[in-house]
Amino acid sequence: MTPAEAASTAESAPAISVPEAVEAAPGATPPRTPLVARASAELIGTALLVAVVVGSGIQASELTEDVGVQLLANSTATVFGLGILILLLGPVSGAHFNPVVTLAEWWTARRGGPGVTPREVAVYVPAQIVGAIAGAILADAMFGEPLVKWSTHDRSAGHLLLGEVVATAGLILLIFGLARTNRLQFAPVAVASYIGAAYWFTSSTSFANPAVTIGRAFTDTFAGIAPGSVLGFIGMQIVGAVGGLGLVALIFMPGRAASERPATWHRRHRR
Repeated sequence: MTPAEAASTAESAPAISVPEAVEAAPGATPPRTPLVARASAELIGTALLVAVVVGSGIQASELTEDVGVQLLANSTATVFGLGILILLLGPVSGAHFNPVVTLAEWWTARRGGPGVTPREVAVYVPAQIVGAIAGAILADAMFGEPLVKWSTHDRSAGHLLLGEVVATAGLILLIFGLARTNRLQFAPVAVASYIGAAYWFTSSTSFANPAVTIGRAFTDTFAGIAPGSVLGFIGMQIVGAVGGLGLVALIFMPGRAASERPATWHRRHRR
């Protein structure tokens, strides 16, 4: 086949589209989806995520008094629920469900790269917060709890705040590391697995999400957080997000082409 024939064949062949689920995951918001649809996906996705977290916590507390079993049930439900939500809504909004993920994406895209714009941030973040509050209320309603009752679960200790820094930094490193290595198709499994693991290896049980933190203040159940602890958690989540972006920049810094690398070693060992 001549080059001309090859070009003709390429032009006439049907375009092969890359599945949106591969491109659309946290850290890679699909650009062609209407903003109202993306905002709705973020609101509903965050609401369902919090409903899973709070609802499974209530269910576990009613079934057993063993705190370890309660946490196991809570974390398992969260892993499956989060994975499904990312898989379902990733092609619509990127499935952030998390203000620090949205803000981190905006920060990395500020020089014209792919990501959310300031206008989209202004829509996404309120949608996530409203969704988180609605999800907590929905979970309470399903289990016959008071619809809104401020949590009395104090989480202000220093070691818990450190846990939030670690949990959030790891989450940002994972998401944007996958983006840098073009492996966002693994986000549903990878992100859900990380959150499940972080339930157990961090002292704070890995909230790692300001919207979820706010929502969980509205329920005085297993997964709740006292309103007085919310600002501390959010502050540490922001610190963790900054640290996570720093780790991404350090670990996944662009390499140089082979032709640009110094030839000293080759000259030295050529003989």
